[in-house]
Amino acid sequence: MIHISKFLSVFLIFFVLLTSCKQEKIKENKSTITETKKKDPLPSWNDTSTKKEIIAYVDMITDKNHPNFIPVKDRISVFDNDGNLWSEQPAYFQLFFAIDRVKAMAKNHPKWKDKEPFKSVLENDMESLAKQGEDGLIKLVMATHSGNTTEEFDTDVKEWIATAKHPTKNVTYDKLVYQPMLELLQYLRANDFKTYVVSGGGVDFMRAFVTEIYGIPEEQILGSRIKTKFEYNDGNAKIVRLPALDFIDDKEGKPLNIQKIIGKKPIFSSGNSDGDLAMMQWTASNKYKSFMLYVHHTDAEREWAYDKDSHIGRLDKGLIQAKKDGWTVIDMKNDWKVIYPFELN
Repeated sequence: MIHISKFLSVFLIFFVLLTSCKQEKIKENKSTITETKKKDPLPSWNDTSTKKEIIAYVDMITDKNHPNFIPVKDRISVFDNDGNLWSEQPAYFQLFFAIDRVKAMAKNHPKWKDKEPFKSVLENDMESLAKQGEDGLIKLVMATHSGNTTEEFDTDVKEWIATAKHPTKNVTYDKLVYQPMLELLQYLRANDFKTYVVSGGGVDFMRAFVTEIYGIPEEQILGSRIKTKFEYNDGNAKIVRLPALDFIDDKEGKPLNIQKIIGKKPIFSSGNSDGDLAMMQWTASNKYKSFMLYVHHTDAEREWAYDKDSHIGRLDKGLIQAKKDGWTVIDMKNDWKVIYPFELN
């Protein structure tokens, strides 16, 4: 396993600096939605109280005769990405992308082999990389994620997600999405919810590939972003990424971004860490009956087990408030029959 826990908390601020890529919008298959309504909508979930609470809530707010009925136009749901829709251990997957980009670019930067923080990356020395501190990580991110166009970045991300393999699971990163959460997204859409991703990750890093995986169009994916500029020269229009942060979509930034871009309070929110707590609190303040769902990582055998002592995906204050206010908490080990889609084969 790669030993990187010492600098993950520092990297959190910087790994989000990926931006600008576009992908064709994926439309939900209507026949699939119809089938979802007819049969068990969450087949990869065990028949526990968690599953029952989700279904009971959806049945309630979609029943026109129920006092808690919610109009379709207000059925907004928001989902964190890392650790909530796909795995995030032993490091955020976007960090692995950054490291792989350094290695891919090194042939054009021969001085990197003797210059930190690149030297540590090229030598797979994560302990030394951690010692570079904040300044070293800034250099790493800026060197690999700025100064290129949106099209170039889009290509880099798509090629990486299609080929790079997770260091311990030994599958491509796009295989490490949660099958039960994919079913939940589809179930909500089958009941006229609009589903959004609201993540601390780079917005256009996600847009390069999660649209296809989650069935969520790129305009419904919110995340952190860097500053960009528009350039035009003799009919050639392009957007270039700049080495400066524009917005961090984490903690209090999540409800701010939701209000700015979506313009409505969600009625359903799902996350896995204290970084999602403000988004959950914002959802809970809705005038409508709302639903807050935390993913608690309790399965060390099939995935990972962690919460308040984790170097990433820390869940402490959120778990306390969830228990206090009666929010629903997924016990991954007991609530999910399978973790990943490939387990169904």
